[in-house]
Amino acid sequence: MIEVHELTKRYGDTLAVDRLSFTIPTGVVTGFLGPNGAGKSTTMRMMLDLDRPTAGSVRIDGKHYGQLREPLKYIGALLEAKAVHPGRTAYNHLLWMAQSNRIPTRRVDEVLSLVGLTAVAKKRSGGFSLGMGQRLGIAAALLGDPKILMFDEPVNGLDPEGILWVRNLMKALAAEGRTVFVSSHLMSEMALTADHLIVIGQGRLLADLSMNEFIDQNSHSFVRLRSPQPERLLDLLTANGMSARPDSDGAFEVVDADPARIGDLVAAHGVTLHELSPQRASLEEAFMRMTADSVEYHTGAMPTHGLSGALPADEAAEPPPAPAPASAWGADWRSTKGNKKKES
Repeated sequence: MIEVHELTKRYGDTLAVDRLSFTIPTGVVTGFLGPNGAGKSTTMRMMLDLDRPTAGSVRIDGKHYGQLREPLKYIGALLEAKAVHPGRTAYNHLLWMAQSNRIPTRRVDEVLSLVGLTAVAKKRSGGFSLGMGQRLGIAAALLGDPKILMFDEPVNGLDPEGILWVRNLMKALAAEGRTVFVSSHLMSEMALTADHLIVIGQGRLLADLSMNEFIDQNSHSFVRLRSPQPERLLDLLTANGMSARPDSDGAFEVVDADPARIGDLVAAHGVTLHELSPQRASLEEAFMRMTADSVEYHTGAMPTHGLSGALPADEAAEPPPAPAPASAWGADWRSTKGNKKKES
């Protein structure tokens, strides 16, 4: 179990995380949602002792991360798929991690097989695609067979088969009684994967609810009706205290109505229905409604010209920025302590 209490992080005058408190339940997949700049990555880094909080604390099974002996056996994490030395093979990357936490060497082959990388185990990770890098990162998270797992954008770069595999993997891990905490911007995938949601905006907690409760509290359900007798249907609904709004295709939408009651009502009065379908808002709609006031980066209106790819003269003259130098030491995600700039 992970317990976050009054977690706060400042970068100078910028308050990235603001007195954040929540507990991640066991046995379910918990989605961690928020707009860009909400403080999700900063929070996850503090949970793993990669960033020092300005105030507050995180407890993993009652202990601070730094107090855990052989931490990979307690908690496994995928925060950055490319956090691997490009000259190191997939096997050797996992091997040194296993040796650092006294994990049996056989476990390296087991997780490589689990994520589908056995055939490329002896290839250098620098030549891996984004999807292969994601699989290697997931293998590293699973290496110590931990009770707690954290994933940041785990399906990034994966093909449909890989996305389905990750979804089923997380559900299976939760079904074993483990704590599974996953951050993603893919609302459609979260809707299929997560059972519980923690939503933050501008570093503050906005919601800590089950998936169903979150959608119900931040959207309106309605019943969609279509009939060859629209006037009779509308009169019947109005007479029974139901407000129906017409849709553009001739159907009606009845907000906060009981589908069974409507079905019984129209049957008793002989009104023919061609459609009676309960409609529920998507996770994306509910999320957009809740976080509307917490979005930091607002896009402007779509331009009506200039979409051909040519830049204005003043921008075309501007040289592209030089690429950032590659890290020379690889990237042991457990050793990169320090203050990282505010991110999502």
